[in-house]
Amino acid sequence: MTYDRLVCANCASPVAEGRCPVCRASRERMQEQDGPFAGLNPAMLIALMVILVAALALLAHQAV
Repeated sequence: MTYDRLVCANCASPVAEGRCPVCRASRERMQEQDGPFAGLNPAMLIALMVILVAALALLAHQAV
């Protein structure tokens, strides 16, 4: 889950805005947990997967 859609229980504002100390702490903690592909949107991830599968198919075809 991304923090841009979360609502803070302390101040009832979006966590991404960081209006209170609880929001800021939650936002920082979630940013630390992000992986290497966290900034990519789903369309970009699908495109990368298609490219990877095509590259693997090309390598398999050349190896035969």
